[in-house]
Amino acid sequence: MKSAKTTAVSKRQPTVSAADRWNTEPDRVPPHRTDDLLNREQGLLAFNERVLAQADGDQVPLLERLRYLTIVSSNLDEFFEIRVSGLHEVAQVDDASATEARASLDAISARVNRLVGRQYALLNDALIPQLAQEGIVFHASTTWTDAHREFAHTIFQSEIEPLLTPIALDPAHPFPRILNKSLNFIVELDGQDAFGRRAGIAIVQAPRALPRLIRVPEEISGHPNGLMLLTSVVQGFVGNLFPGMNVRAVHQFRVTRNSDLFVDEEDITDLRRALQGELPSRHYGDAVRLEVSAGIGEEPLSRLLQEFELKPQDCYQVHGPVNLVRLAQVLDQVDRPDLKFPSFAPGLPGWLKQKDLFSAIRKGDVMVHQPYESFAPVMDFLSSAAIDPKVMAIKQTIYRTGVDSALMEALIAAAKAGKEVTVVVELMARFDEEANLNWAARLEQVGAHVVYGVVGHKTHAKMALITRREADGLRMYAHLGTGNYHPRTAKLYEDFGLFTANRAICADVHEIFRRLTGLGAAGALNHLWQAPFTLHQNVIAGIERETEHARAGKSARITAKMNSLLEPTVIAALYAASQAGVRIDLIIRGVCALRPGVPGQSENIVVRSIIGRFLEHSRVFRFWNDGQDEVWLSSADWMDRNFFRRVEIAFPILDEKLKARVIEEALEEHLADNTSAWLMGSDGAYQRLQPEGEKQVSQLRLLSRMGAAES
Repeated sequence: MKSAKTTAVSKRQPTVSAADRWNTEPDRVPPHRTDDLLNREQGLLAFNERVLAQADGDQVPLLERLRYLTIVSSNLDEFFEIRVSGLHEVAQVDDASATEARASLDAISARVNRLVGRQYALLNDALIPQLAQEGIVFHASTTWTDAHREFAHTIFQSEIEPLLTPIALDPAHPFPRILNKSLNFIVELDGQDAFGRRAGIAIVQAPRALPRLIRVPEEISGHPNGLMLLTSVVQGFVGNLFPGMNVRAVHQFRVTRNSDLFVDEEDITDLRRALQGELPSRHYGDAVRLEVSAGIGEEPLSRLLQEFELKPQDCYQVHGPVNLVRLAQVLDQVDRPDLKFPSFAPGLPGWLKQKDLFSAIRKGDVMVHQPYESFAPVMDFLSSAAIDPKVMAIKQTIYRTGVDSALMEALIAAAKAGKEVTVVVELMARFDEEANLNWAARLEQVGAHVVYGVVGHKTHAKMALITRREADGLRMYAHLGTGNYHPRTAKLYEDFGLFTANRAICADVHEIFRRLTGLGAAGALNHLWQAPFTLHQNVIAGIERETEHARAGKSARITAKMNSLLEPTVIAALYAASQAGVRIDLIIRGVCALRPGVPGQSENIVVRSIIGRFLEHSRVFRFWNDGQDEVWLSSADWMDRNFFRRVEIAFPILDEKLKARVIEEALEEHLADNTSAWLMGSDGAYQRLQPEGEKQVSQLRLLSRMGAAES
């Protein structure tokens, strides 16, 4: 039976507007959604194809190529759990949207099959042989020596078999519940057991407590880094689980389920309690994808498809382990720094060396550019506030921060010290819901004010505000960022953070926190743009101003960097700007619905995507403004969800030196990249730039210039 979740599609559309909730009108209502169906899904797959291309070449160290391979698999998992599951839901509704959804699912199946085929071909034909040449060898059961087999048997008997529960499928043993993305085996059997039963098929589930990668001692392996996959060991000795029976075949399988939590925001009184009740169901949502070992027989495959209520197009047969994500453990287990990116220590900004952090910020705006510069200033900003007797209050938004977070511990310490601590926790941050619930509970236990933003609008803005009592009265200090307050991702994601004591900006931040925690109309802000109120209309106004300058014969230019561009009215405005002669450079890592270089429409637009060691995550908007140059940093992409269904901010860089720095580091460096850049054609396809002359790799250049040193 399909779960109730798939029958509630119509309830997902909010019926209460931002105007009803906050007594004000949102800036503009989008004419239609472009990020729900084929356009967004195909764009996400195109991005993963670009990531996979990083693994298919000699420009990246060998083990890092393996990491890129696992990143693609991780991305595909979430793609099916959220995006494809949404299409499955729409496809069940009997209207025109269902027809479009089914066509999208067909197109996705064909494209993912090609992508997955490339993944496993790269793994089997290139990476595994090249790793073996470096002494990193995967010992498959078909190649075991006697020593390998004896070692594997010992591991199986002592560490694996006690945790396995074989389940024969017969009237007394129905098909077991299969956990989302868990490793399982379907076993075809012949023979009769001690009770006289004849079971043709059995299921063996591998608990998540079992290691997926087993290191083989060098004296047994014959290689410095010998490894066995759990799948090889289980398949090698699965017959031990069925004594007296003949194992005809054994195949791995893995099912991906709908993991998009359904909380009816129009019919709840306690969002936190509703979410806690929904979280357990995430592991057993409707199945949307089946991955199985290639060569599986028709009978067991049909049984699996029947049990999970899937169609053949939802099945992906693979030549290797069904979960490539687990191969990321190879990088942790193999000590070969020569096969990885050089490690580096992020640079420390000079202003951070001052003992009084607040004094440094009071002198003028300061900025950090992660991961080239350390995340430490953000940590120090909050940890010093927690123990500073002059600090009266701390306010912070939390979207993603991780299970273990020194930053959250600092907020807890501040609350324990008697400071007024207010934290806006986004409970609906996908896949971080449980961690955020736990942090919310801990904060409440120590007396912090915890609120969950506005129902129907995720709080995605990145803001912290500290109020100190100083000689001249109360003074506010703000941190505004493009990325999450997450120390781990700060080492992998490229983002900017601005520290400021600018009274007008701090007043804006204070006002936005008031809107999030209280009630009332949204008044005008001094500098910040905020979604769902003014962000969209100000972006449109900036584009239209450049358009008017171009029509007046003035120099006009727009340069913008973001993760995704999908909102239709922004795209229409960019097309009009291009036709007026505005030069537009877009650096868009992921999905882009705009098509550059179309005659009569977008000849003046260039779209590029940078795929490198770090995830390009910052959002930067530059409007030339007849030489006055306006630069904005933001938490928001140019998508309708960011403009209309989230609480987002964009903040200006007012200091001229910092503005020049953002232009250089976030925009110009990437526009000069001729190695890790991909250019989009007018048909939406991407071509990787081929360097002519000296290679220019923006991320490597920034590592060098920002003071980050090999460690």
